[in-house]
Amino acid sequence: MLIQVLGTGCAKCNELEKLVKEVVAEKGVSATVEKVADLQQIAMLGVFTTPALVIDGVIKAVGGIPSRKDLAAWIG
Repeated sequence: MLIQVLGTGCAKCNELEKLVKEVVAEKGVSATVEKVADLQQIAMLGVFTTPALVIDGVIKAVGGIPSRKDLAAWIG
């Protein structure tokens, strides 16, 4: 599983990355968590508001931090 956290390094982007890593560890899932900070790469994924979350190529959240419950369901 590839989980991409899209963001340029703002506080919310960093918080989302931390939360995703916590949920992955709790679930014991084999996943690669990748931080994407390059604006061109983010735009190529079709995202124009950060933070955003992409799991296996599917955009799951844009412009905010999803709940831990939602993250667990998507990762689980």
